[in-house]
Amino acid sequence: MDHHDHVNLIKPANLDEGGSWADLGAGSGAFTFALREVAGSTASIHVVDKDRSSLSQLEREFQSRFGSIENLHIHTGDFSRPLDLPPLDGVIAANSLHYFKNKVKVLQHIKSLLKPGGKLIVIEYNVDSGNPWVPYPFSFPTFRKLALDSGFAEPRLLATHPSRFLREFYSALNHS
Repeated sequence: MDHHDHVNLIKPANLDEGGSWADLGAGSGAFTFALREVAGSTASIHVVDKDRSSLSQLEREFQSRFGSIENLHIHTGDFSRPLDLPPLDGVIAANSLHYFKNKVKVLQHIKSLLKPGGKLIVIEYNVDSGNPWVPYPFSFPTFRKLALDSGFAEPRLLATHPSRFLREFYSALNHS
């Protein structure tokens, strides 16, 4: 997938300009850059990842692409644990939830980070069995049940994109 594909997975959410967002499990920023493009230059984006070197790479690339890191906030840590974040208008979790076996607990934690009516965009492999690199993926029908069990509203399927490894990716939108 390339940047255009990442944007196309998020764009159908019809996000408002700006707001306070978090990219949980941001890695080196593929979906952070797509979120910045879709939510605009006034969006405040908090990126969270355990890998400090990936976040450093993200920060350098963000500076290079956008000329400033003024609205980028770096947080090194595990997003499944308490974080020092402001109440968020939205969260993106792209290929990061499949590392957790107990997704309801993690989704409830994510919901606690959101303002009332806040948005959660999930991007995930559309399969229910994984491999050593993607241990716990979940299809959209499984995500629907997980979201409802976690206290989120009914999710909406936004888009799909083929995957070379595990069939396809999907993106979905929820509201807290």
